[in-house]
Amino acid sequence: MTAALPGAEVTGTRPLSADGDGRFDSAVASLADGRELAIRVADDEDAARELAAEALALRALTDGARAMLPFHAPEYIGETTVGAGRALVTELLPGFQIEASLVPAGRGAAESMGAAIAAVHGMPTSVVRGAGLVTRSADETREELSRLVDAAAATGRVPARLTVRWRDAVADDDLWRFESTVVLGGVQATSFVFADHPERGPEVTGLVGWHGLSVGDPAVDLSWLSAAPDAAPDVHATYARAVDRAPDPGLEVRARLLAELEFARWLVHGDSMRRPDIVDDAAALLESLAEGLRTDDLSIIAARSDGVDSAMDALGRVPATAATDVDTSMQTDAYNPNELWADGADADDTREDGTRDDSTRADDHEPASPPWAERADATDAQSAEASHRAEMLNLETEDLSGVASMFAGTNGVAGAREDSHPLAPQRATDAASDASAEDSADDSEEAQRAARAALQRWKSSSSE
Repeated sequence: MTAALPGAEVTGTRPLSADGDGRFDSAVASLADGRELAIRVADDEDAARELAAEALALRALTDGARAMLPFHAPEYIGETTVGAGRALVTELLPGFQIEASLVPAGRGAAESMGAAIAAVHGMPTSVVRGAGLVTRSADETREELSRLVDAAAATGRVPARLTVRWRDAVADDDLWRFESTVVLGGVQATSFVFADHPERGPEVTGLVGWHGLSVGDPAVDLSWLSAAPDAAPDVHATYARAVDRAPDPGLEVRARLLAELEFARWLVHGDSMRRPDIVDDAAALLESLAEGLRTDDLSIIAARSDGVDSAMDALGRVPATAATDVDTSMQTDAYNPNELWADGADADDTREDGTRDDSTRADDHEPASPPWAERADATDAQSAEASHRAEMLNLETEDLSGVASMFAGTNGVAGAREDSHPLAPQRATDAASDASAEDSADDSEEAQRAARAALQRWKSSSSE
């Protein structure tokens, strides 16, 4: 700390961890002047490159750029080396974080998150261009995703249904007519730091994870909403109201596509690293994703049909280093590539402060005993367990009021979201029609029963 900030008088320290994989050794230092600073030391070359990108991005945020934001971004303090590792010192943002699946709908966190993302996307692109950071056009983004789909398909581990779905989406010109904006390159729910407001509830007071700062597709910062089904509508709605540019009808679809392709990135990463354990885990998730999809269509019209799939609930488990060129946390550790499913048994070599025990690793930072060498006979069991966990994540009581029209001959829009047109008993127009209304209510109840029976038959059928 004192090497990065000469003259600093450190009065105390404490660990900084979110029980991640320990890609960084992290700590908080309290200074005599009352400030609290975060220091992170890279654990490997990838983490070192991430810290370098973070430093560049934070330095690109001038006072004028920061004044445009309704929240705080960490201040760049300094850099140094600790042994052979790169270290970055930044301001520590106080507050709390909320996991994606726990972000509630309505006022408070969801709306504040939508407004925060819109504020980042509303920054002038000169902030990024002036710092020499990455800039991608819509065509360049599209071409990059096309190469990713081809690379994933070449592994032979992607279900054909997903490959067709993704290629159709990439080929849909309507999806790729968007204006590139300043983006963080992959916001996650844990990128937001909150403080409680006595009347409005949780509000975003800070945003961490700036190393992916660039110009690109705004959908990349909204793809995490696939793991936040309760909050997603309010985040999208608030974002749309707050953003100052032409409507983007393909935004939600691209966000969904990018979320699905995180699994493909994980698969390609494992294949390139010749890691059968990663490939098997990614393949199991892709199988679960394919089984949960109700439509192959990722067109703009289909954006209103979620096609709830249980595997998307596991999106947050895909390691950020495989998902994109960026990680998504400043104050939290990144995902552990060796633990796609975080079982207690796999955490034996993780210290209490979230860092890894180096005694379990060889000099090249790989596990001393590769898991696939010790557990080659458990590949099928791992895949089955991953699929089962993904399925269990999506168990909930269904509200048949929305799907009744799909099975009871009503005029619901084909492909509409199940909760977008709930059935309700027909109201009588006057007192004389009470009997008719009662009959209508009986018909509605009958439709509910028919829908329930049809839904059960549909869920037990191997066809869609």
